[in-house]
Amino acid sequence: MTSDDNTPVLSGAPILSGAIGEYREFDPPAALEGHFQCAWCNTLRPDAASLSAVVPDGCVDITWIDGDLVVADVAVALSALTPGSTVIGTRFRPGAASRWLGLPMSEIVGGRVALSHFWGALAREFAQRIGDASSTAERMRAMQAALSRLAPDVELPPPDMGFAFNALKTESAGPGMAVILDRLDVSPRTLRRRCQEAFGYGPKTLDRILRFQRFLNLARQSAEPRLADLAFEAGYSDQAHLTREVRRLSGFSPATVLRQLGA
Repeated sequence: MTSDDNTPVLSGAPILSGAIGEYREFDPPAALEGHFQCAWCNTLRPDAASLSAVVPDGCVDITWIDGDLVVADVAVALSALTPGSTVIGTRFRPGAASRWLGLPMSEIVGGRVALSHFWGALAREFAQRIGDASSTAERMRAMQAALSRLAPDVELPPPDMGFAFNALKTESAGPGMAVILDRLDVSPRTLRRRCQEAFGYGPKTLDRILRFQRFLNLARQSAEPRLADLAFEAGYSDQAHLTREVRRLSGFSPATVLRQLGA
């Protein structure tokens, strides 16, 4: 549900997914490193809220949740999770998801789609093997083994979207779209089309999302965070700009985000 200004309205006191458990990342095996950034697991605390808010990060993941394999949301969404459970996933490199799923990400942006929608019985077989594993480590190995079987038949992602993603992710002031266009030697229209295929939205939206992620990372790292300082360091024009964007992209106020992250 959204408000009149399209801000997500979250009910039932949801908690940011990054604040409800122990999140860890691991390097993918060699067979997958050209396609995936990392494998990860998030073990929820036994007392964690069952309703978590998954906020956009510009990435696409294959996620195993309560026995099902899904292509994870790329827009803010609520997920009902069992306290104490563990969610595992594998995160695509920029531009790789469309190669593996066979369609542009713009066709599924804002939704959560079962992997069986793309891979049919093969996805159900993979989910069963993962579910049969007796530990988180074994489940992660089962997921990576299943994906490694398919990797030789999937074309590697083009480097252009990786460059655009990393340029926007690492620069708080941003390199400017003109720099990205010049480096990639493409028109604004072509860049917008390529970003929509790779991420589900255009470069301006990707820039907003990655700026929001910079704010989250800075908030986690700051011993005594002040919103005005975080806004400047993350690349917002001012604190009011930060407040608007955080609400639009997460449904929370910046103060609530800081409180949930324990900042």
